[in-house]
Amino acid sequence: MKNMGFRWYGDGNDSIKLSDIRQIPGTTQVVGALFDIPVGEVWPKERIAALKKEVEDAGLKLEVIESVNIHDDIKIGLPSRDKYIENYKETIKNLAAYGIKVICYNFMPIFDWVRTDLHYPLPDGSTDMAFQHKYVEGSPEDIIKSVEKNSNGYVLPGWEPERLAEVKRLFEAYKDVDEQKLRENLKYFLDAIIPTCEQYGVRMAMHPDDPPMPLFGLPRIYKNREDMLKIEQMHESKYNGFTICTGSLGENPNNDVPAIIREFVKKDRAPFIHARNIKFMGNGDFHESAHLSSEGSLDMYEIMKALYDTGFDGYIRPDHGRDIWGEESRPGYGLYDRALGIAYLNGLWEAITKENK
Repeated sequence: MKNMGFRWYGDGNDSIKLSDIRQIPGTTQVVGALFDIPVGEVWPKERIAALKKEVEDAGLKLEVIESVNIHDDIKIGLPSRDKYIENYKETIKNLAAYGIKVICYNFMPIFDWVRTDLHYPLPDGSTDMAFQHKYVEGSPEDIIKSVEKNSNGYVLPGWEPERLAEVKRLFEAYKDVDEQKLRENLKYFLDAIIPTCEQYGVRMAMHPDDPPMPLFGLPRIYKNREDMLKIEQMHESKYNGFTICTGSLGENPNNDVPAIIREFVKKDRAPFIHARNIKFMGNGDFHESAHLSSEGSLDMYEIMKALYDTGFDGYIRPDHGRDIWGEESRPGYGLYDRALGIAYLNGLWEAITKENK
């Protein structure tokens, strides 16, 4: 696949080097970001230029950013949102100046993706991330304790210590935001930024809620096909698009992931794919797995075939991998298992391509 990518957290934040990524066969893209810019502030051109140069000097491309996070004031719908939306539009312009084509973002209240164990032990001796409902049935403070217990020094996106200090205030701020209100606030955001995206050629790719269900009484609005149709109708532009994360959507067994891919790729609404597998544990619980179909609960062959059949030529990357071979890395984002994932995904793509010649 010509636009196979690898998420990288940058020097100082990632044990993986760009030279390591460059050695993964078939990998051409780095999916990066500026992780130290406070949410809501404009990304400076000089910082974007430096990141782009660093990636290109390593023989790779930087065309996808994951993520330019959205300030809670926008999601809540506070009067201050207009200031943050203007900053977001300026960031879009600055990214476009340096060849960025896609911005992956999410619209999840307070927390990004949630796992209850960052080092869930597997029978083969590796560990991965898991989600078990029994750990999220209490208060937000209960899950905070669970995450801290199992984090081994790492924190999940949205669970940073400085942010947790204000979590109670945020819950109070979101108390009147239900699914309908959150959708209205998303539409307000999209109506404001999509003309800028169209002008500068940057596609927005909204990431699914992970897991795709309400948590702690907070609304979720990208859980399934029906949600995607509602978001699609908010702004009839291909620049209002989706990141189809097979693992996130696949965490609900009622979601037909290959069918979702066929529908939204065919409509040119899915410029970015996260290809990963998960393993169901019963009772709605799951853990991450190796990318192979035989290791998880999702049929990765059918997922890749759906991409092939629809002529997908966008960006794709492997996602959450296991921690294997003694690697000490950011949970889910080690080098080894994600590199194996790329080899597997490219192997499926080659086989499907040859089958159809």
